[in-house]
Amino acid sequence: MASSPPYQNAASESESELENQFTFTIPNIKLQPLTHLKDYIPNLQTHPSPLDTNPFFRPLSEFYITPSDVILRHILHDFTGTFPTSGPNLAYHRAGPRKQIHFDPGHVRAAIVTCGGLCPGMNTVIKELVVGLWELYGVREIYGVRAGYRGFYSTEAVALNPKMVDQWHRKGGTVLETSRGGFDLDKIVNAIQDRGYNQVYIIGGDGTMRGMVQIFNEIKRRKLNIAVAGIPKTVDNDVGIIDHSFGFQTAVEMAQQAINAAHTEAESAVNGIGLVKLMGRSTGHIALNATLSSRDVDCCLIPENDFYLEGKGGLFEFLDIRLKANGHAVLVVAEGAGQDIIPRNDQSHVAEKDESGNPVFLDVGGWLKSELKRWWERDHPKELFTVKYIDPTYMIRAVPANATDNLYCTLLAHSAIHGAMAGYTGFVCGPINGNYAYIPVEEVAKAKNPVNTRDHKWAWFRSIANQPDFARS
Repeated sequence: MASSPPYQNAASESESELENQFTFTIPNIKLQPLTHLKDYIPNLQTHPSPLDTNPFFRPLSEFYITPSDVILRHILHDFTGTFPTSGPNLAYHRAGPRKQIHFDPGHVRAAIVTCGGLCPGMNTVIKELVVGLWELYGVREIYGVRAGYRGFYSTEAVALNPKMVDQWHRKGGTVLETSRGGFDLDKIVNAIQDRGYNQVYIIGGDGTMRGMVQIFNEIKRRKLNIAVAGIPKTVDNDVGIIDHSFGFQTAVEMAQQAINAAHTEAESAVNGIGLVKLMGRSTGHIALNATLSSRDVDCCLIPENDFYLEGKGGLFEFLDIRLKANGHAVLVVAEGAGQDIIPRNDQSHVAEKDESGNPVFLDVGGWLKSELKRWWERDHPKELFTVKYIDPTYMIRAVPANATDNLYCTLLAHSAIHGAMAGYTGFVCGPINGNYAYIPVEEVAKAKNPVNTRDHKWAWFRSIANQPDFARS
């Protein structure tokens, strides 16, 4: 019998060596605690899930989630180093329906509130909360709280049902209306208690989540049988831990239209610059992702990466080179970029906050437009020059969600419902590594999600555009 070729044995030995080298046991898993109503309400009654009789959830063994079903936060590791690379590997309870629930659907009185700025998909989340509570669990008392947190104590809630919300996912904004500020903890919790709400669904960004922490803690302090569930909303994608926020994909898609228009305007002018300001107070995710998707952008300025105008390696020098080479350039800037270099006439403006507690930013787009014109008139006084400035902020955030975000909003809403019905409280639902999880709201309220300027996305853009890093020597 002929012997095997030498290379086959070599390959087999190599594979075996690799297999032995990377054989390991995952240590140091830390499951993040998730508050349950029974933690502070003794003898909490349980009920069989109505999904037991729902023909679309059969066989049930494939749908019910168990307490041992968890999601790891970090899934990328270097096997040649220690595992995990630093600290414990955090795990979160997986979202989904439980076999036992802790609310009698016939006695559920649910409230839904939207807070903060607009974001594509808000109406979809509201609709799917209503439809999910009604159709999956048989809840018949569902109320929409108008005008944000202040609506709990200052307005009458709106009774909601599937027929009423049927077409809401086709609308931008929020039909329930929203507002910033108005957070009065005692008034809010008193109103929740007085109006008999025992499930509260809060849709909002980081400021809203910080408010939710206080509401949850006060409800827990009073030992009330009320589940509080959060759905993170931020068009800027600046909420941490979760993969991305709803509305973000739609915002990137819409931002590309503004970039395309800026490119056309710039290309159609002598020494034309198309300047687009996009949303992104503390993070540049929309600017970066829209830039990568459009492939027409020469320079992208984000809050995470400082820049300067004058001198060697500055923005003006870079744009001068681009204009000489191509005759036009497209510049995208996130609204939070450059705040430290924009002149401020009134120093008190530095500490100014809006009703949500966010710092009031100066208009980086208008400032850049003026600075670009000043630079060109100074250095190239005899040459034509045009800056076309586009700020599509309110057009982007006010549109309905696209197909991807609509699906995402549905899954978020249903995840929140399953968690609340199971008796969990003080949690936020969202995808972690593509799987939906329940995350303690305290973590979400504190977590940030800046663009990592040392990862592949930023490097990819810089390699395409040859944009300098604006780091002074």
